[in-house]
Amino acid sequence: MCVVDTGSCAHAAIVCAPVIRISCRQTDFRRPSLTAMDLRQLAALTAVADCGTFSAAAERLHTVQSNVSAHIARLERQLGVTLIDRSAGRLTEEGEVVVARARRVHNELEALVADVNALRNEVIGEVHVGVIGTVARWLVPALHHRMTTLHPGVRLVVVDASTTSLAPQLLAGTLSLAVVNLPISDPDMAVTPLFEEDMIAVVPSDHPLFARDTLDVRDLDGIPVILPPKGTSYRTELDRSAELVGITLVSRAEIDGVRLIASLAFDGVGVAVVPATAVPPKTSGPWKAIPVSGMPPRIVGVVQRRRGMLPAPARALMEVLRTVLVVEAARQSGVRLIR
Repeated sequence: MCVVDTGSCAHAAIVCAPVIRISCRQTDFRRPSLTAMDLRQLAALTAVADCGTFSAAAERLHTVQSNVSAHIARLERQLGVTLIDRSAGRLTEEGEVVVARARRVHNELEALVADVNALRNEVIGEVHVGVIGTVARWLVPALHHRMTTLHPGVRLVVVDASTTSLAPQLLAGTLSLAVVNLPISDPDMAVTPLFEEDMIAVVPSDHPLFARDTLDVRDLDGIPVILPPKGTSYRTELDRSAELVGITLVSRAEIDGVRLIASLAFDGVGVAVVPATAVPPKTSGPWKAIPVSGMPPRIVGVVQRRRGMLPAPARALMEVLRTVLVVEAARQSGVRLIR
């Protein structure tokens, strides 16, 4: 608590300003002292959260286990809570909250350094971007090459995963950007549509539909289909398309990941409805890719956290992404940029 001693002057701020004495003393020792926090303490806690043990965290931080233990113990005393349940070997609820904030602090410090360097026309730093698998296959090689050419001081870290996995990582601050299936309705995310792509059916050779050259969405009525899980944006769009023509898609299996769904169809597990780019060029086997009419295209976009400003490396990546897409999307069958 800060106590201002103004003597007997009723208008100390104006008349007696030269003699004001400010004494800041902590009168409640149970209240955490934020100014006493050390970034090393936050780094130690985050390392334990990531590595699972104090010894592994010490190895990552290039220190000894006793230092990690001391940093975390000091942080616990300052906050007045237990951050790690030693008997269970996991973070407490308070620990989870602190780690989430610590990651954001770390990201903001990295962004600070990157932005200062950018003012000197040097884009330097690390940028983490998530990309769904079917898009990563054809986009990431060109994106990496272009970033390396234009911004050699930027280290690009790509996470290949499904939309349902990438969205929480983005909100947690471990990713700066993510290329995902749309729609995304989270109010904490800013969405920029990038392109749309046609939908096709991958049909095994022993299936009755294999003889067809084209399909209508109504042809899938009552046929078991490998589908994404309910609640995902991809599944929602598929179900909506079926509902519009009065049919219900029957689930043969539910898989979170378009590329894996396509792979199962390639192996003859069943019919799958996937975006056109889920079928790599020059891929062949006992199956056929058949266009499906009456089904709206998949929309893919890039998302970022709505709060805060993108650091310089992420802003550079966004610019390069747009440039690369103009060329690479034109090379993909069934893909059209959204202007």
